[in-house]
Amino acid sequence: MIKIGAFAELGGVTIKTLRHYDKIGLLKPAHIDDESGYRYYTADQLLTIRRIAYFKKQGLTLEKIAPLLSEATSLADAEDMLLKKRQELERQLEEARLQINEIDLRLARIHQQDAALPEESCSIRRVEPLLVASLRAVVPQHERCLLLDELKQYVAACGEEPDKELILIRHSTTNGSGADSNLEVAIPLSATIPPSKAISIHRLPGFEAAASYMHRCNPYADHCQAIDTLSHWIKERGYRPIKKTPVREIYWTSDQDIYGQLRVAEILLPVERV
Repeated sequence: MIKIGAFAELGGVTIKTLRHYDKIGLLKPAHIDDESGYRYYTADQLLTIRRIAYFKKQGLTLEKIAPLLSEATSLADAEDMLLKKRQELERQLEEARLQINEIDLRLARIHQQDAALPEESCSIRRVEPLLVASLRAVVPQHERCLLLDELKQYVAACGEEPDKELILIRHSTTNGSGADSNLEVAIPLSATIPPSKAISIHRLPGFEAAASYMHRCNPYADHCQAIDTLSHWIKERGYRPIKKTPVREIYWTSDQDIYGQLRVAEILLPVERV
């Protein structure tokens, strides 16, 4: 008879593991001393320990291993169990391959974004008309994500890519943090799709001259300094906003490419010379 400590060392397992095997009925001691409570094992039980280790290497759980140790288990039973385990591992392998491909795609996009990321800067540029699907509503600032979600689902259902740049147009807003705003959210389209009761398909107007401010921001922050920065820059250079033209924000980083809370954004404000 071999004491539990020596048996654990010979079997390449811990005493805790042997106690667990005993508890679940996988491998019980050959003898337990009534007075001391010491557990004893026999030399032939080392084969059982090795068999358990072999089965664990195949990815089998202790619950699945138990029947394979039984004398009542036939070769056909063992073959069936191992085939099922093999099929499970094949599925996991395929899932892992897909996940690796997705990670490689994200890494490539991160490198592209990093290389193309502009410095924070203001400029005057021409803006071309743009075909979009848009949704407009008066909502609190923090609820605009609901508008975007509804719009993205509709665009995707019509066969268009929803994960492009997102456009936010501020038609009006009342004073005060978190106040309701007259917002329009838009997604560029490659072709015309049918409108719905809530969603319109149209072209955003272009501008001969628009002040642009490229920066990184949290689109859900209560207040963004970007508009103040751009307004100050416009005034210094002898421009003024064209009346009754809303501020346009473009978020160039798609939802799937956001890491952290910041995304590349551009503020556009049509301007004219003073």
